[in-house]
Amino acid sequence: MTKYLLRRLLYSVPTVISITIIIFLAMRVIPGDPLTSFYGPGEVSALTEKQRANIINELGLDDPLYVQYFRWIGGVLSGDLGKSFFRTMTVGEMLAHRAPTSIEIAILATILSWIIAIPVGLTSALYKNSIMDHLSRFATIFFLAVPNFWLGMLVVVFSVLVFRYHPPSWTIQLWEDPLQNLSIIWRPSVIIALGAAAPLARMLRATVLEVMSEDYIRTARAKGLDQATVVSRHAIRNAMIPTITYSGVIFGFLLGGSIAVESAMGIRGLGSLLVSAIAERDTLMAQNLILIYGIIWTFINLFIDVTYAIFDPRIRFE
Repeated sequence: MTKYLLRRLLYSVPTVISITIIIFLAMRVIPGDPLTSFYGPGEVSALTEKQRANIINELGLDDPLYVQYFRWIGGVLSGDLGKSFFRTMTVGEMLAHRAPTSIEIAILATILSWIIAIPVGLTSALYKNSIMDHLSRFATIFFLAVPNFWLGMLVVVFSVLVFRYHPPSWTIQLWEDPLQNLSIIWRPSVIIALGAAAPLARMLRATVLEVMSEDYIRTARAKGLDQATVVSRHAIRNAMIPTITYSGVIFGFLLGGSIAVESAMGIRGLGSLLVSAIAERDTLMAQNLILIYGIIWTFINLFIDVTYAIFDPRIRFE
């Protein structure tokens, strides 16, 4: 198992390196001028060529690309993520300030998605072709088809009209005021959880139906075991293996979904910060945020591989 884990870790290294190169080059080809975003079109047009050159030199944007790339990587490895072009705080301080909210949303959404998906998936599988099955399948298809950000905007409009809700203008951390923090994160968490629960429920339904048709299930029934024992001791245990590992993929999608939902609902997390950083051409901020998402995805895939290897030892020898 140790050799398998080390091998998977080694495979992750070129993946992360490739991610850094793609991110760096992508940020250089995005149209727009960072000086225009910073000063505005009027002030930029008033700058002389010398003033413009001095500002670009101070920002390090006139260095060769390979120099900029290795300077960025060196800073990341040393823990110095640089300074935002348009904000008083450093990139590291901004990430430390915004990350807890996004992490809380992702964790709460993951828990809620399981609470929703498990009973829906099991009910749909155990009562196949019943009214509950048809309703469950319709609901999962609906939430698979509807974009999270659209649901987020509907919730915001409904909350504003009915409950006089206003998007938070500042971030309240969990340790500062738990109830106020929960009042901020529960709406985006529920919306993201609904989107995440839909594929989980469909996968659980499919795996339970597949397991229930296996020979050892028929043997257990032939021995006289009741339906509840067959389902709890045999069907669910085996059906949950691919569902658990798929949850890792879902958690990665939660991070992606949080970008749209946070922006739609005005939540001050990493998702909304990434959108504004790209729009403003805040290069260092955007690069580091995308890199964090890429590294998280890489380690989620590593976690999935290791989880499969734990439940199915044959994978270690492939």
